Amino acid sequence: MAEDRLTAEEIVGIFEALAQTTRLEAYRLLLRYLPYGLPAGDIARLLAVPHNTLSTHIAHLERAGLVLGRREGRSVIYAANSGKLGHVLTTMLADLGASLDDLTLSAPAFPQKRPKSASRRARNVLFLCSGNAARSILAEAILNREGGDRFRGFSAGSRPAERPDPIGVELLSSLGYDTRAFRSKSWKEFTRPDAPRMDFVITLCDDICEQPCGPWPRNALLAHWGVADPAIVKGDDAQKRAAFMEAYRRLGARLTAFVNLPFETLDRAALKCRLADIATMEGATELAMTSAA
Repeated sequence: MAEDRLTAEEIVGIFEALAQTTRLEAYRLLLRYLPYGLPAGDIARLLAVPHNTLSTHIAHLERAGLVLGRREGRSVIYAANSGKLGHVLTTMLADLGASLDDLTLSAPAFPQKRPKSASRRARNVLFLCSGNAARSILAEAILNREGGDRFRGFSAGSRPAERPDPIGVELLSSLGYDTRAFRSKSWKEFTRPDAPRMDFVITLCDDICEQPCGPWPRNALLAHWGVADPAIVKGDDAQKRAAFMEAYRRLGARLTAFVNLPFETLDRAALKCRLADIATMEGATELAMTSAA
């Protein structure tokens, strides 16, 4: 439609706004949270960027019309304006006589409030790595923060280390996570009769896929989200911290996609497909790509 057409200057502004890594990742994160949005503090934490840096990038996205905001008390909730990209494509495809009529690209007028969760119990998710010292600890922390009352995250290992990697713990602490309860533990703790019943068991390192695993409930969904191990990176402290930051961001992208799946409308087969799709997100190991195929 004519009202969807943008000027050349508007299109350039939109592409320019997305032509920077942090802004692109912020927009992708907010797309996963449509139509509810996220407070600025949560965006900064999930992207592991300083608040003042994020504010600059969010302002840039707002000027381009890619992000919308709603004030809620002292916070501003931001949501992606997905329709803006739809208008870009509509404008460009119009030259080819094509359209996007069969796609749903409209965005809400403002970020909506997430409805209260139903009475269903929280879904339990167990993250497994060999040592339960790095990736699985990061994933547990992220899910328990992002999942609210809808998910409960746990982590364990097949050959647990003595303790979580201090660099990962330091990173989580710097981002506002409570790290006091984290410990490295065996997955055998979760096979006991009194252990929480798992709905999902997700492996994060390729090594553990070749090891005997626990007798999980028959209805538990299994997935492999292989991500490179930051704990084995060689180099100085700055390089090691950068590796943990990268793993945190990769896992954050997967888990924000996970918690925003439409669980109520997905049957078991469809849910398995969506878990496999998440496994192949940017940064996946070769085994994760193969397992999801």
